[in-house]
Amino acid sequence: MDLHVRYEGDDDPDKCTARKLARFDLAELHRSDAATPYGVVLNPHAERALSPADREVADGETLVALDCSWESAGEAMFSLPGEHRALPYLVAANPVNFGRPMQLTTVEAFAAALHILGEPKRANRVLSKFTWGETFLELNEEPLRRYSECEDSSDVVAIQQEYLDR
Repeated sequence: MDLHVRYEGDDDPDKCTARKLARFDLAELHRSDAATPYGVVLNPHAERALSPADREVADGETLVALDCSWESAGEAMFSLPGEHRALPYLVAANPVNFGRPMQLTTVEAFAAALHILGEPKRANRVLSKFTWGETFLELNEEPLRRYSECEDSSDVVAIQQEYLDR
């Protein structure tokens, strides 16, 4: 599964996980919507949750994330073509948002999506470039396992609700 990033460039370049993924040839950055390929777009505003069933969407070849600051991550920013899916409840391990739910970096979002879509080894690989990468998997071990065992989006949402109700 190819990882693509619609890159805004509005964050600190030294802390940008998307740029680091690109440096290691683990993701490709795109500066415009038109240059970004069609695929499964990770979008926190999407109506459907990402589930293992989405592996078939876009032939399971392309995963797209938007890399921008959380201040500019409004719904209007997600005009990318593709099948938009929201990641379920997960907790950030990155140093800026450690412990905050749903405040994931681009690499955390990719790793979560890869895990849910049945590619845990690839998730480990992209996170291995970050000192805190393993912590993300440890913090989210149970939910990632449970989400990856779901049949579809409604199952993922039901499990997510259990975490939100705690």
